[in-house]
Amino acid sequence: MTAAAEGSPPLRMARARRSPLLQSEAVQGIALISPTFLYALILLVLPILVVIAHSFWTQDYLTIDHTFTLENYRIALTEPIYRDLLWRSLYISLTVSLLTVLLAYPIAYFISFHGGRQKSLWLFLITIPFWTSYLLRVMSWKVILGYNGVLNSGLMGLGIIDEPSTALLYNSSAVIITLTHAWATFAILPIFVSLEKVDRTLVEAATDLGDGPLRSFLRVTLPLSAPGVISAALIVMIPTVGDYVTPKLVGGKDGVMIANAIQAQFGKASNWPLGAALSVTTMVIVSLMAGAAVLVIRALQRLAR
Repeated sequence: MTAAAEGSPPLRMARARRSPLLQSEAVQGIALISPTFLYALILLVLPILVVIAHSFWTQDYLTIDHTFTLENYRIALTEPIYRDLLWRSLYISLTVSLLTVLLAYPIAYFISFHGGRQKSLWLFLITIPFWTSYLLRVMSWKVILGYNGVLNSGLMGLGIIDEPSTALLYNSSAVIITLTHAWATFAILPIFVSLEKVDRTLVEAATDLGDGPLRSFLRVTLPLSAPGVISAALIVMIPTVGDYVTPKLVGGKDGVMIANAIQAQFGKASNWPLGAALSVTTMVIVSLMAGAAVLVIRALQRLAR
C-alpha cells in the first residue's frame, strides 16, 4: 500500500516539479557558495556587529558600560582632532587613488595593446616587488626619503640643493608617495583586464573614420575602460583610508591618519567604544563614497552601450 501511495500520480508530479528546481543552476550555485558564505559571515559580519555594538557603549576605566549612548559619535564627528584626521585620511586616500591610476594606466595600456606574446611576462615582472614584505618596502622609502637618504644625496650631488632637505619625510607627502608605490600593482591589474575587453575593431573603426590616436583613445578606449579605472581607484582608496603602518613609519605628526587614532584608542587609551565609533564613522563614509563610485560605473556602462 505504501508503494502504491508513493507511486500515485500527485506524488510523482510533485517530484517532477522539484527535480528541475534542484537541478537548476541557481540552486546549485547557492549550494556551492553556501559554505564560503557562512565562513565569511562568521569571520567578517560578526566582528563588524561587535564593533558596532561597542560604539554605542562607554568605557568606565577597565569595564565597559553597556548603557546605550551616542556620545562616542558626537566626539568622533565634532572633536577637531578626529575630524581633521578623518579629512586628512580621505584626502590622502583620494590623492593616492588618483596618482596610482594615473601611473598605472599607461603601464596597463602598454601591456594590453603592445605587450604581444610577452603580456604574461610583463604581469609577472610587475608582481616582483610584492615578493618582499610590505614593511620592508615602506622602510625602503624611509631610506630613500630620509635626511641622509638616497634622494637628498642625489640632489646634493647634482648641486640642486646645498644641504639635505627635511621636507621629504615625516609628512603627508611621504605617506602619499609610499602608498602610491605600494598599491600600484593593485591598480594595474584591473585596468589591464578592462583594457583587454576593449574590442579592437572599435579602435580600428575610429581610426578609419578619421580619428587620430589621441582622439580615438579619448572617444573609444578610455570610456570603455572606465569601469576598470574606477574599480582600480576603489581597490586602492578603501584600504588606504585604514592604513596605519605607513603613516606611523613615514608620516610623522603631519602624516597621522584616522587609523592611527583608532589603533591608539584600542591600544594605549583602552577606550574601545570610542575606537569603535571612529571605525564605524570611517567605514560609513568610505561605503558612501564607494556606493557613489558604483553608481558612476553603471552610468558609464549605460552610456557605453
